[in-house]
Amino acid sequence: MPAETKGNLQLEIGHVLFIDIVGYSQLSNNEQSKLLSELNAVVRSAESFRLAEAEGKLVRLPTGDGMALIFRHSPQEPVRCALEISQGLKTHPELRVRMGIHSGPVNQVADVNERANIAGAGINIAQRVMNCGDAGHLLLSKHVAEDLQHYSEWRLYLHDVGQCEAKHGEVISIVNLYTSELGNPEPPRLKRPQSEVRRRRRNALLFAGASLVVLAAVGLFLLPRASARKIDKSIAVLPFQNLSDEKENAYFADGIQDDILTNLSKIG
Repeated sequence: MPAETKGNLQLEIGHVLFIDIVGYSQLSNNEQSKLLSELNAVVRSAESFRLAEAEGKLVRLPTGDGMALIFRHSPQEPVRCALEISQGLKTHPELRVRMGIHSGPVNQVADVNERANIAGAGINIAQRVMNCGDAGHLLLSKHVAEDLQHYSEWRLYLHDVGQCEAKHGEVISIVNLYTSELGNPEPPRLKRPQSEVRRRRRNALLFAGASLVVLAAVGLFLLPRASARKIDKSIAVLPFQNLSDEKENAYFADGIQDDILTNLSKIG
């Protein structure tokens, strides 16, 4: 790496919580300002936010329809903060918010006003994770979820929902975090990668083909048994013989045979 690049680029791992208001662009200017002000108040009231800010270990980036919060200590910080924000949002049903979390490299840059700012892949991926969700979702990248799996306090709340095709066709694995009271337990409406769509179609066709084979085999197995049962229930009625001396009464024997056959035909 060139010497001048080493001096300018200071990479570190940031634990990023990305937040936005769903449907923000469809709101009027007054509604946007009102909801954004309410969201800022809810975020500032979160204990994890206040602690990290007091320690100087938090960077806040406004994004127009929300914000990105970059924590410095551990991936648990943005998760705790997200749950605290979710708790605060329960008193603001008009705020339809989604959140995404990822840990990755970030670096300090200067913005157009020469003020210190933060950029990097960690922020970009956190935003893409968030974009895979709907209102109420608290989504984690697979990387963050694997880190949290080592802690029993988080394990029960992590629910793998598969892969999502993000910007520029990038495929990311998503985990939905929710508790009995916080988060959104409904699976997000992910844009599935084309490879997964093709795989699901192929599996569906294979399942349909296998089902037809099984049905055919069952039919071939049961048909002989059904035929055998019909044969087992068959009965033959032999003609009755008139043993009386009055030959003109022979029609009685024929009538009895016909009656028996008629009654037997009504059984089963």
